[in-house]
Amino acid sequence: MRKRTDTHRVALAVMPGAPIFELAVPCEVFGISRPEIVDPWYEFRVCAAEPGVVVAAGFAATTPHGLDDLVTSDTVIVPACTNIHVQQPTELVDAVREAHRRGARVAAICTGAFVLAQAGLLDGRRATTHWMHADDLHRRYPHVDLDANVIYAQDDRVHTSAGTAAGIDLCLELVRQDHGTAVANALARRMVTPPHRPADQAQYMLAPVRSPSAPPLSELTEWAMQNLAEPIRLRDLAARIHLSERQLTRQFLKAFGRTPGSWLARERLRHAQTLLETTDLTIAAVASESGFSTAAGLRAAFAKHLQTSPSDYRSTWAA
Repeated sequence: MRKRTDTHRVALAVMPGAPIFELAVPCEVFGISRPEIVDPWYEFRVCAAEPGVVVAAGFAATTPHGLDDLVTSDTVIVPACTNIHVQQPTELVDAVREAHRRGARVAAICTGAFVLAQAGLLDGRRATTHWMHADDLHRRYPHVDLDANVIYAQDDRVHTSAGTAAGIDLCLELVRQDHGTAVANALARRMVTPPHRPADQAQYMLAPVRSPSAPPLSELTEWAMQNLAEPIRLRDLAARIHLSERQLTRQFLKAFGRTPGSWLARERLRHAQTLLETTDLTIAAVASESGFSTAAGLRAAFAKHLQTSPSDYRSTWAA
């Protein structure tokens, strides 16, 4: 268990007719006390313009917290909109804009991005939303740097995600940024969900169905994850599933938006972070276990991708 001296306030904006799943995910992640992981956990607020707002399927959100409480929160989460083809509630848009102006981190799940766009928070920023609604967002808000091929995106203090399950990924990523990889992984285990799907993993848009006899890419990535300490070359990966190197690269670009080498480097780095947080291994041993070969190689990767050193990372996040 990790002790904290401050409490981070998370506000969930509730709009009439909001989908249940996109409301439930932040409640599950931020609204349940978890003293066995971090104490204190988040201070969670459900905020609405009216105390008895009716959301999807006839559920009512009765809450003492109004939009003034949202404005003073540290993180604001906006779930999916009920109707993207109309202007979103002015009082909510104004409150989200003011919260961001005051320094809050703002995150949108699925079509909640339309609220952020209406507030002007996505102008000139990289963002995403559910692929079904990406064209509408781009047409109405052309100044948004929209990338509908990823499951979540971050630009400074503004976060957006694709639809439904991608909201889980985004919320876990926020926990990871606040508390580190080990805490996010522990929470994911309790939720029985994968601890990390990379932000640039492709959204599941319509694509040809694989032949049942074709070796799934998931088996290859699972094998690679279990053998990160070993030298793994592109031809080794391709040979395991009987593809040419060019075919394998196309498969990775389609599934992850990365080449196999880039994907492998990122997973090595993620594994090194976990080892630094959860073990007493030396920096050289962490480098070896993660496949970086030398401590110098690990330090270079941390400097390039995380703008810190392995030692400083450990001192910040080690339990």
